Amino acid sequence: MAPVFLNPSVGSPSDVPRALGEAHADLFLLAGQRPVETLAKKSISNFKLRKDQAIGAKVTLRGERMYEFLERFIKAALPRIRDFRGVSPRCFDNHGNYTLGISDQSIFPEIELDKIKRNIGFDVTFVTTARTDEEAKSLLSEMGMPFSDRAKKPAASAA
Repeated sequence: MAPVFLNPSVGSPSDVPRALGEAHADLFLLAGQRPVETLAKKSISNFKLRKDQAIGAKVTLRGERMYEFLERFIKAALPRIRDFRGVSPRCFDNHGNYTLGISDQSIFPEIELDKIKRNIGFDVTFVTTARTDEEAKSLLSEMGMPFSDRAKKPAASAA
């Protein structure tokens, strides 16, 4: 398996500096390594965004840290999601990569609930060496990823 990327989604432009600080702290707790700031590529006046302004953060996990995070994510974080019935099997990108959105950082056991000031969502991307989505799904299933079977069931008719 190739790297795992963690990318938090930060709030509105007026909030970005404080939210980035919190996102950096949470990413450091989750990944065990310092996050890298992402910068705006161009200015967009409607979003009050300037070129080279810090707008996000990301972490790339490889090797031992990647496998450690994957195990904690599958065995500790996913089961803490309310009404969890498995992750969607439809989030592949036709190249063997899987992206999953997490709406709240509180599912991770490393995050202390009483210190959360705002909810920060994460995109978690699993980059695999598989060439097709079927191979990637098989690889992630073997590693313990709990895929739901909702996509396999046909839609109920309204008869």
